[in-house]
Amino acid sequence: MGKIELNNKVVVVAGGAKNLGGLISREMAKEGAKIVVHYHSNKSKSDAENTVKDIVDNGGEAFSIQSDLTKVENVKQLFKAAKDKYGGVDVAVNTAGMVLKKPFVDTTESEYDTMFDVNSKAAYFFIQEAGKSVEDNGKIITILTSLLGAYTGLYSTYAGAKAPVEHFTRAASKEFGGRGISVSAVAPGPMDTPFFYGQEGEDAVAYHKSASALGGLTQIEDIVPIVTFLATDGWWITGQTILANGGYTTK
Repeated sequence: MGKIELNNKVVVVAGGAKNLGGLISREMAKEGAKIVVHYHSNKSKSDAENTVKDIVDNGGEAFSIQSDLTKVENVKQLFKAAKDKYGGVDVAVNTAGMVLKKPFVDTTESEYDTMFDVNSKAAYFFIQEAGKSVEDNGKIITILTSLLGAYTGLYSTYAGAKAPVEHFTRAASKEFGGRGISVSAVAPGPMDTPFFYGQEGEDAVAYHKSASALGGLTQIEDIVPIVTFLATDGWWITGQTILANGGYTTK
């Protein structure tokens, strides 16, 4: 297969309004892709609108859509909206997630259910619907966490809810591979975004910064080229979870 380009491809980005998802949306649009910017709640509405505006102002095509992807019907509607607007879907990227740092013995049933709904259930049905919706030779990419390679406490529900997505990725890659669809995951280290700082104290931040072999926190700019590569010339990588963390942890 020759060089694969994003020009005129349709890309659905779950959690595509801000932080990593926002940068993926904007950078893929620069490559000529048409972007569907998903966002979860009204808190991210202005971010989604700004991301779409940036894309359109730079000559690209994009629109935003709000929905709670823990509801399977909403996942279906997200892909339907993309196909109704642009005629199909070529790449599906799920950056959505929710973090909880809490002692095991203090975690409530409600917190457990929410974490697994957001990080596991939504990811499963996003991959499922992407498998039904993307064109042959499409790409499906999920953002996970490098805590999957860590030996640590306090993140039992976050890392625990992300862990099944590794197997979802493997299983889907086997089942969808006959259509040339690659399914992969990227697991960044602690990223320098508000998503990270919301639950970390100063000591923890200092530790995470010092823990990577290359020094410092993961930047969203470090991850976007990897996602773009997997969506294009890196399509032969499938069924894999890539820990992209500057040597923060490994398996």
